[in-house]
Amino acid sequence: MGLTGLARWINAPSDGLLAIRKNILENHNGVVKGPWNLAVKSYRSTLTQTPGIHLPSERTMFTLQMYDNVFVLLEDPLAPTRADVVQAIADKAAPPNFHPTHYRSTFLTLNPPGALEQLLAQIKARWVPVRQTTTNATQRGQTSGHQLLIEGSVFGIGTDWLVRAGIVTMTGGDMKGMLLEAEYLPLPGLNIGPAADGTSELLSNLLTSVLPNVPDAKTVAVTISEAQWEDVLWDREEEEKAQKEVAQAKEREINGEDDDVFVYGVEDIPVKRRGDWTGVDRDRRSAFLIIGALKSEGIL
Repeated sequence: MGLTGLARWINAPSDGLLAIRKNILENHNGVVKGPWNLAVKSYRSTLTQTPGIHLPSERTMFTLQMYDNVFVLLEDPLAPTRADVVQAIADKAAPPNFHPTHYRSTFLTLNPPGALEQLLAQIKARWVPVRQTTTNATQRGQTSGHQLLIEGSVFGIGTDWLVRAGIVTMTGGDMKGMLLEAEYLPLPGLNIGPAADGTSELLSNLLTSVLPNVPDAKTVAVTISEAQWEDVLWDREEEEKAQKEVAQAKEREINGEDDDVFVYGVEDIPVKRRGDWTGVDRDRRSAFLIIGALKSEGIL
């Protein structure tokens, strides 16, 4: 798995996938690797409907099934973002030892598919699907309750590139353009300098080249800021562990326990970070981008 970039072809025609397939096979000497199928579902909280509970806004939850994993984005508009909390602590506007129970966005990975629905049913959680599957969708074999499907193909170009292209279809059958994803396999880390908007020129050029020459094609790059990604990657246990280690280090320094001539320069050792573009982390970022793109257009 390598570095990936996403784009939306918003006004793609019904034969857009066939046009991309033809372009890749004929002009890029590409090959079809297999299908690309994603399923997205959205939920809303029914907590606001409980007597005696008055909230100005309700929580939302989105799930995206990709292969054997389901990525879950839970959003609470009343909760602060991680950036807000960090700034409040820096400005000393937050009370001492202030740590929120959660941030505005929580991003989880579940396995196997269907585990979330089973959990919600077992604990009788107050979440209901935003939309239910129509009769036509059921006849097509779509999974019950999915709001939309992304169906297409994975193409290989040489040994370095994978291109995923899929049609976005609502459960009622309405087409909502296409999604395209380019993956540069030799680069497992984000080591090249992205543009100011978070895009990569390398990936953008490839995505542009695979699009057919269609007049008035409306395409947009799907990006994410590092601040947003830090929010969704937040792990309470890891943060508490890091804070505990810092406190212990300060205590040892006060007690003179670290006064060792052979111990120096530890503050310069880089902190190991999880690989954003390898394994399931690559799929996590891709799923988060797809959900964000569909939300921003009001499709979810």
